[in-house]
Amino acid sequence: MFLLYGGLFLLLFWRIVHLQTASEVNGYSLQAEAAAKYAREVHLAANRGRILDRNDNVVAEDTLAYKLVAVVNESATKNLKSPKHVVDPAETAKILSQYIEMEEQEIYQILTRKKSDGSTPYQVEFGAAGRKISYDTKLAIDEEKLPGIIFEEDTKRYYPNGPFASHLIGFAVEEKQEGDSTFKTVGKMGLEYTYNEQLTGTPGSISYDSDRKGYLLPNSEKMIQPAKNGADIYLTLDKTIQNFLEEAMSQVDQQYKPESMTAIVANPKTGEILAMSQRPTFDPADRIGLESNWLNETIENVIEPGSTLKTFTLAAAIDSGNWYPNEKFMSGQYTVLDRTIRDHNRVGWGLISYLDGFQRSSNTGMAHMLSIMGAETFYDYLDRFGFGQKTGIDLPGEVTGTLLSRYPINKVTTTYGQGSTVTPMQLIQAMTAIANDGKMMQPYVIDKIVDPSTGEIILDDEPVVKGEPVSAATAKQVREILASTVTSDIGTARRFALDGYEVAGKTGTAEIARENGGGYYSGKNNYLYSFLGMAPVDDPQLIMYVAVKKPKLAETEGGSEPTAAIFKTVMENSLKYFNINPEEVAEVQMTKLANYEKQSAESVQVELINQGLKPIIIGEGGQIIEQYPAQGIAVAKGSVVFLKTDGTITLPSFSGWSLRNMLIYKALSGLPIEIVGEGYVDSQSVSENTAIQDAAPIVVKLKTPEESFAPQVEETDEEGEQLPQD
Repeated sequence: MFLLYGGLFLLLFWRIVHLQTASEVNGYSLQAEAAAKYAREVHLAANRGRILDRNDNVVAEDTLAYKLVAVVNESATKNLKSPKHVVDPAETAKILSQYIEMEEQEIYQILTRKKSDGSTPYQVEFGAAGRKISYDTKLAIDEEKLPGIIFEEDTKRYYPNGPFASHLIGFAVEEKQEGDSTFKTVGKMGLEYTYNEQLTGTPGSISYDSDRKGYLLPNSEKMIQPAKNGADIYLTLDKTIQNFLEEAMSQVDQQYKPESMTAIVANPKTGEILAMSQRPTFDPADRIGLESNWLNETIENVIEPGSTLKTFTLAAAIDSGNWYPNEKFMSGQYTVLDRTIRDHNRVGWGLISYLDGFQRSSNTGMAHMLSIMGAETFYDYLDRFGFGQKTGIDLPGEVTGTLLSRYPINKVTTTYGQGSTVTPMQLIQAMTAIANDGKMMQPYVIDKIVDPSTGEIILDDEPVVKGEPVSAATAKQVREILASTVTSDIGTARRFALDGYEVAGKTGTAEIARENGGGYYSGKNNYLYSFLGMAPVDDPQLIMYVAVKKPKLAETEGGSEPTAAIFKTVMENSLKYFNINPEEVAEVQMTKLANYEKQSAESVQVELINQGLKPIIIGEGGQIIEQYPAQGIAVAKGSVVFLKTDGTITLPSFSGWSLRNMLIYKALSGLPIEIVGEGYVDSQSVSENTAIQDAAPIVVKLKTPEESFAPQVEETDEEGEQLPQD
């Protein structure tokens, strides 16, 4: 017995020594087997980077969520009265299907799934449907008291502001990684997609040795690889202004139910985009509404801009020395070979000045201006303003638009924004040159990208001057003329005036091409109504573009109503938010006249119109040699100011003039005018717009108000709305 047990002991001892010293036994690596059995690795999740506005307000971030797990192995239950595993898979599947996006039958199959060897797994998960569970949903499931159902902490992408610049921000979703069962948040649209690499963090891990139950073994080495969170992206957007815009667009969307809308607010000094949105829109959290349009309309879609492009036709004419505001042209229609274009009221306003034509948004006026400056000059300026080119904004998918110039009619229609196409962002970029004294700023939406763990700035965007398409003097003159479309009695942008802030801008009423190429839609509910404007005029702090496509207008409403509702609300609230104080407005508005002598009559004319005065130029224009009233005299709004220049005098219409004004005009002009009667002018022997070449007398007859009463003729603005009469 001693020999038998002694031999067995030696054999066992030899086996123990062999197992301790040998690296392999029967072809198995003992070290690898031990590592597989006792080594543990816990993954440390990395948060996706945040997206914030210019004031550090969160636009998108990862937030606490929960992962649904079901324990299905009976070994988890030690006390049958308090089961810790799923006891009734069918009932559990039925209840869970009410809370997660998965069919009852699919849940049941997961709960009853077997491993490849036929055994029951300890626990199961439910893929994407069981992840990103909100706290409220977790509480609701807990209330069901389902045995075996537990939750693990998780994160999910959270968009706290709902539909907030959604086509710009985009969204991110969880995707299962190939080759394993892990999930990763991946950007699918907008900034979430474009900057996915920067936003995505690097997961960490904890490695250690444990016993069979997973507890850390004494003296075992614990290796920690910390997780690295994704970079934070700071936008140029201002949450407050963006909310102004979202709210205003939602109200107009509800009231007018347009096919679509687009709007952008920018800082003309820097090119920073402060707000941008569109309708239809969607909530990034659930993507409801996204199926209608994935495009960021501000950069990925082109439009025929309509009369907003006249701003840059005017700028080209002024900067090239081809702007003659007081010269006359015959409005109504203009023929190009076999094609005829017409003004928006179809018949025009007779023989009018180019300044009047711009204020009335005359298409034929633009055509005549093109013939004066030449198509080559005009297209050169369009190129300087960046049309037909990408702006270079830090967003994906930007398109260029197309400037048509093959046929003569294309060149004419482009002057008033039909035929050729642009993007809303190109209009914003070009308008920065007008608002910023000739310096055109490249638009951008990313302010900086920061590593949150170190504070290191990975990317720091700065304003970029794209060029100087026009001089500072030209830009100032264009602003003044644009302001006159708001202040003038015949201006098409009168509805865009703000209390206390002087606005400059241009309306647009663009025809919309039919999808099948069969011409354009007709009817006032089938236009793209828009406005491109800025405020305050003297030193613009904000520029804004807003477009409303095919609104449902009431019989008495014009197309400018929905665009004005958005522009006025957003612009006024934003200027006040920036603490830009409104101008002091006295009860009786009086203007003290400056010394205008030796200044350009055309520039002074626009300046006086913007002050609510009525300038009358005596002579051919150019340098002013005399003015009435004199410098320092305070005059009320609506008063006439006479500006005398050299050259041949062209008679104005004296209709409705008072005797006093006639006497002043006669004295300044030196013309042989014979005044007959009292009261106000009823008729004149020489018609208006006649250049006086000889000393033949001009007879002007006046009548009292009772004698001179006559019905007035209604006029309409660009959108077909009745204009008030003087």
